[in-house]
Amino acid sequence: MAEGDRRRGQASLELVAGLPALLLAGAIGFQLLAAGYALTLADGAAEAGALAGVAGRDPEEAVREALPGWAEDRVAVEAQGGSVRVELRPPSPLPSVGRWLAVSSRAWVRPPESGR
Repeated sequence: MAEGDRRRGQASLELVAGLPALLLAGAIGFQLLAAGYALTLADGAAEAGALAGVAGRDPEEAVREALPGWAEDRVAVEAQGGSVRVELRPPSPLPSVGRWLAVSSRAWVRPPESGR
C-alpha cells in the first residue's frame, strides 16, 4: 500500500471518529442556549404575572400569554398574593434532559396602598 493511501485512510478514520464528538458538543451547546432562553422567558412571564395580579387580572393567564406557544405544556405557575413563580422546562430532544434543566423565576409586586 502506498504512503498516500495510508494518509487518506487515516484522515477518513479521524473524521469518522471525531464526528460523534463534534455532534455531541453541538447538541450540548444548543441545549445550554435553550436553557438560557427559557430563563429569560420565565423572568418576563413572572413579571407579567405579578403585574397582572396587582391590576386585578389572573396572574396565571398573564404568564401563559407572555410565553410562546411551545412553552404551553412546559410551564408551571404558582401565584400567591403579589408573588408569582414560574418554572419552565426548555425544549429538548430528550424529555428527561428538559426536566433536569428546568429553570424558575419569581417576581413580587407590592400591592398599592389603599387610601392614597
